[in-house]
Amino acid sequence: MSVDILKKFFDKTFLKFLIVGVINTVFGTAIMFVAYNVFNLSYWFSSFANYFLGSILSYFLNKYYTFRYKKRSWSSVFRFALNIVCCYLVAYGFARPFIRFLLSSFSPSVQDNAAMLLGTGIFMILNFAGQKYFAFRKSSDEEAEKK
Repeated sequence: MSVDILKKFFDKTFLKFLIVGVINTVFGTAIMFVAYNVFNLSYWFSSFANYFLGSILSYFLNKYYTFRYKKRSWSSVFRFALNIVCCYLVAYGFARPFIRFLLSSFSPSVQDNAAMLLGTGIFMILNFAGQKYFAFRKSSDEEAEKK
């Protein structure tokens, strides 16, 4: 039973999501680390810039390529945005205090960079589930058409 659940979660859309994710992660992470390390912007602003700008790219790539979601509606934009905000708050809200505890003997800069890296990983997993089962979920009629 658990193998079937894993197969359903990690289907071909997951591979497409990873490909889009690599593109999007390189784009967004570069923005985040440059903002933090070059422009000396705050942890929260730098990580927010990553997800704000990266989410615009992600919406279009995942909607049309990964999930092949055909509907044009503001509700999918709203669900996508809500998913991004929730994933962002959970991932980065957890990562920073966790890393600060774990790496308490390191400098704040090392802690924040490690927290941003951990937050990116947590965000990716939560975001895939949220996009697949919430933002771009297909109705039962659309699923039946696909088969």
